[in-house]
Order: sequence, then structure tokens, then C-alpha cells
Amino acid sequence: MSKVINNLLDAIDASDAKKAIELFQKKVNLGIDSWKIHDSLFPIAQRVQNPPYINPHLPKMYRIYRELVRYLEKDEISPLVNLEVNEYARRTKLEILPKITLPISQVSFKDVESALKDQDWEKTAALLYKLHTLGHTEELARKLLLIGSGYLDNSLGHSISCTAFILLEIMERKDQDPWPGLVTLAYYFCKGQFNETPKLQTQKGSETQTDHMLRSVSGSGIINLHHTITRYAIERVRQLFTHEEHSHLINSWITFMDDKKAETVILNNTSIKTVKEYTRFYDIFSSFEVEPTVTCLASMLNTQTERERIGRFLVRALCDLYQGSYDPHYLTGLGSVLWVVDQYWQEREITISALYQYIDYFFQHLI
Repeated sequence: MSKVINNLLDAIDASDAKKAIELFQKKVNLGIDSWKIHDSLFPIAQRVQNPPYINPHLPKMYRIYRELVRYLEKDEISPLVNLEVNEYARRTKLEILPKITLPISQVSFKDVESALKDQDWEKTAALLYKLHTLGHTEELARKLLLIGSGYLDNSLGHSISCTAFILLEIMERKDQDPWPGLVTLAYYFCKGQFNETPKLQTQKGSETQTDHMLRSVSGSGIINLHHTITRYAIERVRQLFTHEEHSHLINSWITFMDDKKAETVILNNTSIKTVKEYTRFYDIFSSFEVEPTVTCLASMLNTQTERERIGRFLVRALCDLYQGSYDPHYLTGLGSVLWVVDQYWQEREITISALYQYIDYFFQHLI
């Protein structure tokens, strides 16, 4: 006789997507705030896997939802959380590791490095948790990210991008037990064999960060999209690092892009009027034509209100097109392109290229 599931987290854990959505909708119908439901998903979201990939795409995505939700009105949040619940529920989960409390009073990050080299993920998790309980959370975050910076080629940038967003959520959600997130990071670093801290890199050449940003947002496909996602992640954890260390992360990102050339996107019709109604934008977006969509979005770069409208329209459109299965990069890539819009809106070459890179990826892989 099958187990009767009445709890949303249990339904997600059992990978019963139909039941999870049913329970989510029941909560919403009872008047429970959708975003509070998102908050409650922390422990299960950290364990969601995306085989055959070892990268923790979904735990990273959990943190990025926090960046996307700010663009929405309160009555627009439910479809986003509905999408989130379904994405977690339909995937496999990392096994539950009972919390291991080390009896020793002091540990150092060298102990973590040793456990990583032994590929002992359970011991690594216990050591990370011990460092956290001793008040060294920011230190372990900084050092894990520095290790991750040495493996960008091997991991397609995820050794920084996934790690950064999981750690941010652990540091910010002080109401939650960090154990599930630390277990996921321990498992990921051992599986990826990320265990050595590289020497700090110094920049070579005369190119500016703006030059490299244009290179990052150039080109199509998953590799090029990851160049932008990686840069976005580095910016989000900037506060953890010294100037020298942050420069190293930037230089690691530059090395990751190798000899990639900058390309400029030329839009043929730049006279389009700014679209203010979502229904009109969705008509354009749902045609799955890249240039008209990017042209429409490019017309909304001039003011803060319009740039926020870009975010609102894109998040809503992703939710409205959802049919029960999404590539996680549709969400993480959206977070990165909205960061570019926010930071580089005056550099139209960069912003338009970033929008084109993301929209092209989304359309090419959706249809």
C-alpha cells in the first residue's frame, strides 16, 4: 500500500510532482502567501539533483528565485513558485545524510581540504558544519569559492556559480539549518574533485573589464551563456573577498573565456515604440523570434522603471510558457541577464548582446 502524502516537502522528496502541485495549490487557495511557501522549501531544495550532471543547478536556482521575485507584483508570484515546486519535485534528490557533530572543539579549513582530497564527502560536510557552528561561515565560503575558481574549465563555471548562490542562501537564511546546503556542497566538491586552492592570478593584457564583459555576452549556446552566469555569480559574492582575491576571481573568469572574441549585435529595427502592456509583450515573446523580442526589450533600457519592466515581463513570460519541464539555465540565465541590464544599461552594446544571448538560448532550447 502506497504512503499517503499530505505534506508538500514530503511530496517533493518523493518526486511526486502531481501531488506536490496539488498540495501547493491547496495552500494558495487557503490564503497562504506563495513566497512563504518558497521560503519553506529551503531544506528540500538543497538536495535536488539534475542528473546526469553533478552540478547543483537547482539549489543554485533556489537562491536566484529571490532575485527574480523582486520584479513581480504580489499577485504574480504564485506561478513562479508553482514552477519552482514542480521543478524540484520531478527530479531525484541527494540522499539524506544524518547530521554529523564532530566532538573536537577546533577545526581549520586545512582539515576540509584534506577531506576533499580523500573524496570523503560525509567528513567534508561535518567539517564545514563545524566551521559554521564556530562562526566561520564567511571564511569557509570565501575559501570554497577560491578553490572553485581553479576549476572553471572543468565545471563550465559551476564550481563558482553554483557554489556562490548556495553559500549566499546559507549565509542569509539564518532561520534555516545550513546542514542540507553544506552537504550538497561537500558532495559536489568531492564528485568534481575540487580540492586545491590555485595561486592568485593577475591580469594580463590591456583590456578593460568592459571589454571582457562584451566578450562574455557574445556568442550563443550553453558555454557562452555560462560565461555571463559566472561573472554574475562573482559579483554577487564580491563582499567576501579582498581586492586582490576579487581580482583573481575576475582573472579566472577571463581565463575561462579563453580567446573568445567580442561580437556586437546589430538590431535592424530600432524605431519600435516602448511596450508598456504585458499582453503586447507576450504576443511578441511567444512568437519565439529572437530579434523582435530583443528589439522590444532594448526599447525599455532608458529608465529604472522601464528596466524593472523588462524583469517583470520576462519572469511572467517564462511562467506563462511553462509546460512542466524547464532547463534550469532558463532561470539562472535570466538572473544573469537581468543583472547585466541593471549594471550595464548605459553600455548598450553589452546589454543588447546579453539580452540576445539569453533570449536566443531560451528560444532555441524551448522549441
